[in-house]
Amino acid sequence: MANRLSPREAMYYFLDPTGATSHLGALLIFDDAGPPAGAAADGARHILDYPSLVSLVENRLQLAPRYRQIVLPVTMGLARPVWVDDHDFDINFHIRRSGLPRPGTLTELGDLIARVMSRPLDRSRPLWEMYLIEGLEGNGYAVLTKSHRCLVDDFAGPEISQVITDETAEVVQYEPDLWMPGHPPGATSLAIGALAEAVSRPGEFIDSVVTGNGVVGGVRTVVDSTVRRIGDLIGEVTDSAPQSPLNSPGSSSQMFAVSSVPRRDCAKIAEHHRCTVNDVVLAIVSGVMRRWLLSFDVAAPITDTVRVEIPLSTRDPGMAPDAGRDSTWIDVGAPGFVTDLPVGEDNPKVRLSQVAALADRYAQSSRRVTLGPRPLLPDLGMVPFPEFSSWAFRSLGTRGYNIPLSITSSPVSDRYVLGRKVSAVHAVPGLIAGHALSIGVVEYRDRLNFAFTADRGVIGDLPALAGYVAESFEELLGAQ
Repeated sequence: MANRLSPREAMYYFLDPTGATSHLGALLIFDDAGPPAGAAADGARHILDYPSLVSLVENRLQLAPRYRQIVLPVTMGLARPVWVDDHDFDINFHIRRSGLPRPGTLTELGDLIARVMSRPLDRSRPLWEMYLIEGLEGNGYAVLTKSHRCLVDDFAGPEISQVITDETAEVVQYEPDLWMPGHPPGATSLAIGALAEAVSRPGEFIDSVVTGNGVVGGVRTVVDSTVRRIGDLIGEVTDSAPQSPLNSPGSSSQMFAVSSVPRRDCAKIAEHHRCTVNDVVLAIVSGVMRRWLLSFDVAAPITDTVRVEIPLSTRDPGMAPDAGRDSTWIDVGAPGFVTDLPVGEDNPKVRLSQVAALADRYAQSSRRVTLGPRPLLPDLGMVPFPEFSSWAFRSLGTRGYNIPLSITSSPVSDRYVLGRKVSAVHAVPGLIAGHALSIGVVEYRDRLNFAFTADRGVIGDLPALAGYVAESFEELLGAQ
């Protein structure tokens, strides 16, 4: 039986035909490209250059098999697409080398990342890329990963940035993987397989015949499923997020920027105000968005709130997918909840108090808990009209909040690549359909690292917006 995409993976695959808004990844920054401190005489072999990075990824791809597979649609939408081995897999196509004019700043690095993330992935190949970026200030360099959202959904496996890192300076070397691609199925074989699956589920098959669930009768099924989905969304739509340019249709061109603040000082703020560090993070984001809204016109009134979706694990660690294990910087598909940021409040102390109270209340509300994006047709094997499902998700499933905000559920311990310590880890959040801004926050090495991905057509001043992180943090620090 073919290894089919799950309904949600298929939704993301079809969500954006160009792939321009379905990417996510990570940015790993290193201070120095030389041999590790105290390395033995053969330490030079640990220098993270292009050949060594390629060798490392080749050795680790066995931990992420879908990174050597492509998505193959089924004729006439008789079933969801399938994962098949890429018979012409070329790792050098996926791992690339880039550089900045020395000395490259974080702003210039953000510009490069924005160009990379704006480009669609080649759908005739596995849906990922990796870049070794040289030329950062102080002889630094970075590794950028870019993965299609359908690669890391559900239990598909870890994102490639997590695969290439180790928890100690000792390089983990796996047994050589003698991978040989399987023979790709033909269009006829896929069609026959889809029909065979239908026959193997006689109840569903009879229902398909009775209700006309064929390529022609698919319209009726789509409509019925859409009605049910609309029913589930009535509460979300009627309690939709405040009107905001953050939910405006935009372009395929993205921007990327980062900022960071010391975690220790955030913990002091949290202790003083008897709240959590995650509450401080939300208060910082509140201050950032307040300043951004005021930048349009200081004298103009601004909306009272901006609504964000955040992981439920930020209030309940037991909800984390890997509870009891070390946190990761890419956590997709986990339950979340929607809360409001009081951007209309000018007093930072009051803003923090309101943020904490609202987050506590809404994390316990069934109306505010979300299961993440869901396909309109979760039980339908056939996908004769995938674009319709994707359009409906874009138009109905994203009205409940203005900004998706990912926060690591616990600190990420030190990470190493080929024995080189990663000095900073930033999530590269993907833009979700119908949203012009995504924010990711990673707690790493006593820093809270903020990363912003934005639609250039809506937010053209993203570096300035990211710069508000320091201002909002200092405001809270001074309010103790």
